[in-house]
Amino acid sequence: MYASFEDLDVWRRACQLAVRVYQILEGCRDFGLKDQMQRAAVSIASNIAEGAERGPKEFAHFLRIARGSAAELRTQTYIAAKIGIIKPEEMNEIVEETKQLAKMLYALAKSLKTEN
Repeated sequence: MYASFEDLDVWRRACQLAVRVYQILEGCRDFGLKDQMQRAAVSIASNIAEGAERGPKEFAHFLRIARGSAAELRTQTYIAAKIGIIKPEEMNEIVEETKQLAKMLYALAKSLKTEN
């Protein structure tokens, strides 16, 4: 198990992804999409942390919200690439990491159900 959300690999990776999104979008002048993407990226790690501080049932709920934020970021990433805000290789990087995080979040939520 884990003692704190900081022990969770999925949380650490979500934080790294949020930092990477900020780095990729640093010079972006489309402030609306930039803000949405940054908020979605931060939301993944934030919901993992908030849920971990609650009981297992609520934690599973927050993990589902985090998965939704990962899907939101993935969608925004596709759009950002299509309109030329980010490079195709940056899109691939974010898309792959959001897919991996979604799998990890699903597995963690499933493990919470089997523990109870």
